[in-house]
Amino acid sequence: MKKSLGGSHASTKPDQKKSESRSEDMNSSPPALDSRPSESYLNIAAYKFAPLEGLPARKKALEQFCRSRAIKGTILVTPEGINIFVSGSRSAIDALLAEVRRDPLLSDLVVKESYSSHQPHRRMLVKIKKEIIAFGIEGIEPARYTSRRVSPETLKQWLDEKRPLRMLDTRNEFEIEVGTFKGAVRLGLNDFRRFSEAIDALPEDVARELREQPVVTFCTGGIRCEKAAPFLERAGFRDIYQLDGGILKYFEDCGGAHYEGDCFVFDHRVAVGPDLEETETTYCFVCQETLFASDQESEKYEVGVSCPYCWQRPEEKQAARIAERNAALAKMIDPLPGALPYENRRPMRVPERLAGRTLIEFLTGLRTHLSIEDWERAIAAEQILLEDRPLDRSEIVQSGDVLIHVLPGTVEPEVDGRVRILYEDDAIVVVEKPAPLPTHPSGRFTRNTLLYLLSQVYAPQKLRIVHRLDANTTGVLVLARSRAAAAALQPQFGREEVEKKYVARIMGAPKENSFRSDAPLSDEPGPVGGREVSPDGRPASTEFEVRERFSDGTSLLAVRPMTGRTNQIRVHLWDLGMPVFGDPLYLPGRLLGESQTLRPSDAPLCLHAETIRFRHPVSGEFVEFTSKVGPRFDSPIS
Repeated sequence: MKKSLGGSHASTKPDQKKSESRSEDMNSSPPALDSRPSESYLNIAAYKFAPLEGLPARKKALEQFCRSRAIKGTILVTPEGINIFVSGSRSAIDALLAEVRRDPLLSDLVVKESYSSHQPHRRMLVKIKKEIIAFGIEGIEPARYTSRRVSPETLKQWLDEKRPLRMLDTRNEFEIEVGTFKGAVRLGLNDFRRFSEAIDALPEDVARELREQPVVTFCTGGIRCEKAAPFLERAGFRDIYQLDGGILKYFEDCGGAHYEGDCFVFDHRVAVGPDLEETETTYCFVCQETLFASDQESEKYEVGVSCPYCWQRPEEKQAARIAERNAALAKMIDPLPGALPYENRRPMRVPERLAGRTLIEFLTGLRTHLSIEDWERAIAAEQILLEDRPLDRSEIVQSGDVLIHVLPGTVEPEVDGRVRILYEDDAIVVVEKPAPLPTHPSGRFTRNTLLYLLSQVYAPQKLRIVHRLDANTTGVLVLARSRAAAAALQPQFGREEVEKKYVARIMGAPKENSFRSDAPLSDEPGPVGGREVSPDGRPASTEFEVRERFSDGTSLLAVRPMTGRTNQIRVHLWDLGMPVFGDPLYLPGRLLGESQTLRPSDAPLCLHAETIRFRHPVSGEFVEFTSKVGPRFDSPIS
């Protein structure tokens, strides 16, 4: 809960409202108390309500004038007048004011000045707006009519005499929290355009009191009251005044009498006191909360990182960040990114083994699901490119060439895109992968892949795969968030130092409670992409332990792969005559199926990566992550 200066109010966070109001109520710089000749930049704030025409020409002329003289800041030109908030040398600012005052409508433009030792603005902007300050109510025209003004000295006299009157603060709530007049009515605004709604929502007793007593409206520099006060009169409030020059003029003439706190200003100072000097008050660049001196003393305050109002414990911050990412992932899959037709430009790098071959020899040598007829049609349609140049079937390709296969109107097969992030830090991301979902782009899948989905959520950062799960396998999977993290993680998998535990539902009942397979696996994929046991293959070892035998003839196994070969667990169980339940490729009777990837409507493959343990790439400490198995693993299958 934020601090209150008295009175009930609805606390609101300003978010971007501070920056919005900066352009709406820019006349918050106080009048100069002295000339400060030692400081090189003159800051001015000025506004004038007047019916202006030729706004595009005015905009262009002011931009050129200011930029040629190194003036920076913001100027608003509108049909109802001009608002200026700029900084530059004294000679440049004097020249600008002389130029503006050449227009008879702006000849009496009143300016507030202050000095600074540095340029407080980053660039020069001249904007055309509908209003000097956005109010959004027709018929309120300060150039034609304003309410009665009360000078700061007269207001102080009324307050000293304790006359029956009410002060009405027309500013946003985050400004009021820095300071306001004692007993002032607060409207709970976070946007001046909501002023009329806030007046309509006043409690009946407060509204009646405002209608029966004199009311003095006030704001930072007076500009908002130019519209608020006439609106109140039109709404039936009879005795309305506006404080001439706002709080800052009151501070200059009367000091801090009858005022509590400081005044929020829309420039680099954040707040000034009744002496018009900058105070210690600032605001949090993260959550935009106003921060008083006591707030800045908190151990939870770190400039640009956190403050006492937005600080969270590291685990809370991580949980919130992960929740945001998971929400973004959920939005991305409705519809799936590959479900809508798009032009898919798939890169194909020429490996050394296919260098010096003709284009058609290279393409057929890639061992994809496409036939030679498919490739011939793609070549004829000029869909095989090298540096955007279509290639002929007989052209020779060289090692390292990157060809592009253009696939217009691509629609990818449906997948289960319900990816869930379990953990993230600056080095790694750990996810729970659903199935069917390919880990990375291949074959018919580019956008409907785990890596593509995550890349959209983490962009512009590029996540790196350090190990894989089959498209049909669910469970825990780790990705690196940087090249350095990947370099520390991938060798652990290569040296088989990572501990992985899987759960498999198999077709059959093993005789032993614990058993092992050391059958070597072929290096080269078969026609559908699968592997087989081969005496000349690479060494592979998997340990199995029975968790439960079910009455339907299936069993639940805990599986520990000692090596990391493609399809290793599935091939070893298939070779043992106990294939994984739901496997579309490794079928009972040591038969091979004709497809690799399941559809979401198919019975799922019952293989789940349950646990992974490895050394963290930064800390070097062992970390372990677990993904719980689903219901298809723990009861008989009907």
